[in-house]
Amino acid sequence: EPSCRVPQKGQRGHMTQQTETHAKLVVDDEFKVGPVHDRVFGSFVEHLGRCVYTGIYEPGHPTADEEGFRQDVIDLVKELGATTIRYPGGNFVSGYNWEDGVGPKQDRPRRLDLAWHSTETNQFGLHEMASWLRKAGGNELMEAVNLGTRGLAEALDLLEYANVPEGTARSEERIRNGAEDPFDIRMWCLGNEMDGPWQTGHKSAEDYGKLAASVAAGMRMIDPDLELVVCGSSSHTMDTFGKWEETVLEHTFDKVNFGSAHAYYFPQIMPDGSRDMASFLASGVDMDGFIKDVGAAIDATRSRLKSDHNVYISFDEWNVWYMGEEPSKNPEGIGNWPVAPRLLEDIYSVADAVVVGDLLITLLQNADRVHAASLAQLVNVIAPIMTEPNGPAWRQTTFYPFSLTAAWAKGGSVLEPKIESPQYHTDRYGDVASTNAVAVRGADGSVAVFVTNRSLDDECTFDIKLPEGFTPHEIEARTLHDDDILAANTLHDQHRVEPYTNDSASMHSGTVSVTLPPVSWTAIQIR
Repeated sequence: EPSCRVPQKGQRGHMTQQTETHAKLVVDDEFKVGPVHDRVFGSFVEHLGRCVYTGIYEPGHPTADEEGFRQDVIDLVKELGATTIRYPGGNFVSGYNWEDGVGPKQDRPRRLDLAWHSTETNQFGLHEMASWLRKAGGNELMEAVNLGTRGLAEALDLLEYANVPEGTARSEERIRNGAEDPFDIRMWCLGNEMDGPWQTGHKSAEDYGKLAASVAAGMRMIDPDLELVVCGSSSHTMDTFGKWEETVLEHTFDKVNFGSAHAYYFPQIMPDGSRDMASFLASGVDMDGFIKDVGAAIDATRSRLKSDHNVYISFDEWNVWYMGEEPSKNPEGIGNWPVAPRLLEDIYSVADAVVVGDLLITLLQNADRVHAASLAQLVNVIAPIMTEPNGPAWRQTTFYPFSLTAAWAKGGSVLEPKIESPQYHTDRYGDVASTNAVAVRGADGSVAVFVTNRSLDDECTFDIKLPEGFTPHEIEARTLHDDDILAANTLHDQHRVEPYTNDSASMHSGTVSVTLPPVSWTAIQIR
């Protein structure tokens, strides 16, 4: 496939000799972390590459409806189980005029998108997004406002346009543009990654904190019940991390509901040219530390301000992303501003999917802190769903851990993970647990367990000790694994990697046992 990252051989630390280890998870109903928040299974649609154009929107496609939405993609989005969709960015939003994307399509201007060095046609905007969300299963819209090149006045105009029923200039404009009912958007991002020097309109923590506070206060004068997300750090490794959170929260704490966190992971290339897969498979260790550090900053600010208000984490960008590699490079040149170029179209391997499953486990383990999250992104751009223009749509390997976790965890309660696991060494994080797991008690009384075997070499016998009195009637175990950890689903081999029924699952004396192959993700439902 053109412009696609194909996984390379030469993975560091992969051995052929396999040994067997043992790990154990104790499921205890007495120790709950918190409910599974539906918003944790959110995703992200940005005007970037082919996420929108030839992704979710392609007039003329064989499956396109009267609005130009690809039905094959809608079907996969429903299967994925995505909930809240963050839109329209991302870096894109920091230079975006929302007014360009409403009104008659023939009158909408073409603009330069500075974030991704592309041309934005504005044929898809707020109205189209709201309509697409209804057709995709009633997903919630999480709208971002531009605090890069714009500010308070434009944010208030957008809120009035979107949420005021009628009787004002902006609300009547929305009605004339075909939406008689307001969009009633409840969750709003106050800008995007404003800590990043790459961001159009990048600001210091002090300047951004003051701006975000004024925008939050103004928006609440229109609707005091909005849920607002203030920009946290765009990486755990930012030089300003920690200080940024505390400075911004000092200005905004009682005015917002969430602080954002963003993290992307990929296997680092080592001096010998191989990839550090051992550390990559333990990426959840970094995410867990990131969440706990942000939580500490929230707690410290809350204490310092003597506030009785709670601020949670919206982990609204997370994924595997092979940054710096060819598909991630922007177009260049004063005359080269293409429409919907192939950007960030990583082709994901089994190892990548295991890491995505491990990161989902980590998000659930922190359900007391993380009340929303967005897998970035939904289609084509570092995405679980891929499409070809005028062609098929298919599931990447990363589709499966997300869809199964969403299907089996929604509506349940996360139980405190009590894990006994062997350890293995990583260059990046030191010694880490080779097995990572979480249990969710379903509203129907079932127990769902999600587990990764991070080891490159060792098969693991994984025991789940069930609560006293729990009598299983049915056990289903699904494993994602391949002897080739670089195996991937592609345009020409769309079903190369799929979860399979793990027939090793058995029950004995209140304990369920499952064999986990190396570099694998497994979902177990005990009914």
